[in-house]
Amino acid sequence: MEIRKIVTVVEEIYEEGEKKLDKPIRKVAALAVIKNPYAGKYQEDLNALIDYSEELGKIISEKAVEALGKDVEVHSYGKAAIVGEKGELELAAALLHPKLGTPLRTATGGGKAIIPSVKKLGSMGDSLDIPLHYKDAAFVRSHFDGMTVSISDAPKSDEIVIAVAVTDGGRPHPRVGGLKKDEAKKEDGLR
Repeated sequence: MEIRKIVTVVEEIYEEGEKKLDKPIRKVAALAVIKNPYAGKYQEDLNALIDYSEELGKIISEKAVEALGKDVEVHSYGKAAIVGEKGELELAAALLHPKLGTPLRTATGGGKAIIPSVKKLGSMGDSLDIPLHYKDAAFVRSHFDGMTVSISDAPKSDEIVIAVAVTDGGRPHPRVGGLKKDEAKKEDGLR
């Protein structure tokens, strides 16, 4: 597998809805642009991509957490992929699902909740909306969020962009109710 480049995006939110935050919220995404080994052809056995996703997941997960900041608690996580037009959606699934979760959970210090994900087909410059949830309890509504990222020259038709995102907080000024982070039992990944 070939990595063409890795891009890290850091977003710091200081104000939302005309109201300043007590503490800025950081969102970080790390994206890897890789050559699609199956561009333009159907491949039945996707185990090579599945296995590679563990190594690639470790690289981008560690970069994202490092960019979030030293000794910062990771609140939320998510993952996403966009496949260039000579590929197919199942290639994104092979990279995101069976093995990427383990290195992301390791880099973030755990995580019992399912890692939300999205996958799509696209072309250079297309945006990718990475869904975000609280990493230890999926029903913590204040952390239902997302991060939109794009790379101007990726994915080329024979490439795949794979991304992970992490945050150090939920949405700014959450006020739609539901389970709060401090109320979460963090036992089953749900509540």
